[in-house]
Amino acid sequence: MKYVYKITYPNGKIYIGKDLIGEINYFGSADNQLIAKDFTHEQMRDFTIRKEVLWESDNTPDEEVNKKEMEFIRIYKSNDPQTGYNQIPKYRG
Repeated sequence: MKYVYKITYPNGKIYIGKDLIGEINYFGSADNQLIAKDFTHEQMRDFTIRKEVLWESDNTPDEEVNKKEMEFIRIYKSNDPQTGYNQIPKYRG
């Protein structure tokens, strides 16, 4: 199964990602240093994130999954630094 998912962090910011092999424990490749800047050491000691599947398919080519991921990044504006942690595509507010 292939997924496009949304990760929500405790500060409300989000990350949109894709999983092409359907691993339940995969949480994307958001930039750790970028996220860490938004939290104190104490906040990082008890940290809960939420993963929501936004779209799924078992027979879609990877290129189409990539397009779906970009579509959701734009819909949720997760590439806007005020909203989320996606750095690609560059936000053009």
